[in-house]
Amino acid sequence: MCTAVSFRTKHHYFGRNLDLERGYNEGVVITPRNYPFDFRYVEPEENHYALIGMATVVNDYPLYFEATNEKGLSMAGLNFPENAFYGPYEERKENIAPFELIPYILGLFGTVKEVREALKNINVVHCNFSEELPVSPLHWMISDREQSVVLECTRDGMKVYDNPFCVLTNNPPFDYHLLHMNNFMGLHEGFAENRISQRTAFMNYSLGLGALGLPGDFSSSSRFVKAVFVKEKSVCDGSEAESVNQFFHILNAVAMPKGCVLTKAGEYEYTRYSCCCDTDIQVYYFTTYENLSIRQVDMHAVDLDGAKLFC
Repeated sequence: MCTAVSFRTKHHYFGRNLDLERGYNEGVVITPRNYPFDFRYVEPEENHYALIGMATVVNDYPLYFEATNEKGLSMAGLNFPENAFYGPYEERKENIAPFELIPYILGLFGTVKEVREALKNINVVHCNFSEELPVSPLHWMISDREQSVVLECTRDGMKVYDNPFCVLTNNPPFDYHLLHMNNFMGLHEGFAENRISQRTAFMNYSLGLGALGLPGDFSSSSRFVKAVFVKEKSVCDGSEAESVNQFFHILNAVAMPKGCVLTKAGEYEYTRYSCCCDTDIQVYYFTTYENLSIRQVDMHAVDLDGAKLFC
């Protein structure tokens, strides 16, 4: 389970919590423009936009959890079990495996508008990376500084949703989250208002009663609501330091401490890392469960015209 957020102050910021029960040797990876992306069914990308994000590198291939390209377009894959469905190969489509989708889209496109048009000819095809790494059930949030969309592949086909909340979690499908948010339109940051009876005196015995009913559990539907509320109510001066700091406070509001969420296999799921990328300047900030200090990696500190990964 995970939570992704797109947030705009003076700059645009994109990031996520990665919630898993175990690690995959993930690290910050910069893919320069001339690092060849080989794909299973389409022509390789010999030249493409540079990318930065968190990835697991397997056989020199960066399996990105999320990334931002040098044009400021960002994309994150989030767990979507039992709903994700990838179809068979289609002759007249660009057939892209799920693990290739982030490199393919971020390598070629610079805006959400461009991605929308390209998706009309893309088929996300069922394909394992290897026997040891079977296909992952995912859906994706794709954002630039102007808009966000959600991409879901289900048995009903590919769907691309406008995402006015600029937040994504996990199951159920995104149209449920859009409907579910209507239940919380009355939440606000101020005092509660007496709308029951004018014959009875009610007292605001605490600050925050205007948001009474805001979910606090770790389910994906509750995290969606809480992340939207905290993001929409966030106040900061727009400076880089305060914007990044505020972004991590938003993520921390829906982070999972170890011990609170138990999987069916008897393991605890927790927030392994949180990240925030300033997509305007491509500086990637991150924290880990063991170290809450915010660290940063500047994509432009390396040779982006090179042909080797920077890990």
